[in-house]
Amino acid sequence: MRPEITSQIDDLETTLRTIEQVMDIDELDSRARELEQQAADPSLWDDPDHAQQITTELSGVQAKLRRVRDLRQRLDDLPVMFELAEEEGDTSLADDELAQLAEGIEKLEITTMLSGDYDEREAVINIRSGAGGVDAADWAEMLMRMYTRWAEHNGHKVDVYDVSYAEEAGIKSATFVVHGEYMYGQLSVEQGAHRLVRISPFDNQARRQTSFAEVEVLPVVEKTDHIEIPDTDIRVDVYRSSGPGGQSVNTTDSAVRITHIPTGIVVTCQNEKSQIQNRASAMNVLQAKLLERKRQEEQAEMDALGAGGNASWGNQMRSYVLHPYQMVKDLRTGYEVGDPQKVLDGDIDGLLEAGIRWRMAEHQK
Repeated sequence: MRPEITSQIDDLETTLRTIEQVMDIDELDSRARELEQQAADPSLWDDPDHAQQITTELSGVQAKLRRVRDLRQRLDDLPVMFELAEEEGDTSLADDELAQLAEGIEKLEITTMLSGDYDEREAVINIRSGAGGVDAADWAEMLMRMYTRWAEHNGHKVDVYDVSYAEEAGIKSATFVVHGEYMYGQLSVEQGAHRLVRISPFDNQARRQTSFAEVEVLPVVEKTDHIEIPDTDIRVDVYRSSGPGGQSVNTTDSAVRITHIPTGIVVTCQNEKSQIQNRASAMNVLQAKLLERKRQEEQAEMDALGAGGNASWGNQMRSYVLHPYQMVKDLRTGYEVGDPQKVLDGDIDGLLEAGIRWRMAEHQK
């Protein structure tokens, strides 16, 4: 086997062994057997909420074990695969397997860095256009496309709860959920102001324009979070859903706007035809916002006592420059990409990984 291949396999072995230690595979295996016993108990479903917790946790633990064991088996098989390939004089398939295995182990390594209280959850993303007029509204829509394309590339379902379209082009705001494990942990590093510099397609003098959009990322609320919202604390308004340019897409008052009176938080949902479904989705987003507000207040109290690190991400976190040069640069991590179009088409894995590693390093200070 070629020395460089041996070196790469040794590096992957070291990384995977560290991951197995961090994940504590023996403990995971023990927990899986314990949950399997509970799931097999005929009386489990006497308490549907508890049963749902058990089955959800079991599914998650089993998925983790399958993932790491699959990588372990493939890595153990790789040296033999290369030896056979070299005997046949064609190592292309083995080379491809090495590259895919390296990518899989790297992604699993990133997952081990996501150990926050809500990191395993699905993510609610809110995007709002900022300074920059019609360009900012167009920019907000470009960001929404970037995240939905990323989700599609990685096999994650997206549910759009609400889109408020701007008059000339783009969107004023959008709310959508990205489904899948660790979506909040991965996408939470995207929170902050995103800055776009380009020649404005809406300026007849073709001048350069700087525009901003704000991205907010929240964890999806679960039943165990106990976010109580009394009916007296909310005002519910219903109205007709509308699409781009105000064109009616619904002939009934099914869209729902909920205002949380104590905080002034407003959420809307119009993606479903049923007013009941829209109200339920809007309440889920409101609960997510209140949960995040509570978490931030608790963190602020800890920081005031000297128990917390530097939790501030700053406001402007990334620049996307399309003119006079081409570059995307994360201002926190220093990570750069020379092809903005690839990023805007959803290729943001490198930026996410750099953000996760940066956040972990910040928390260790």
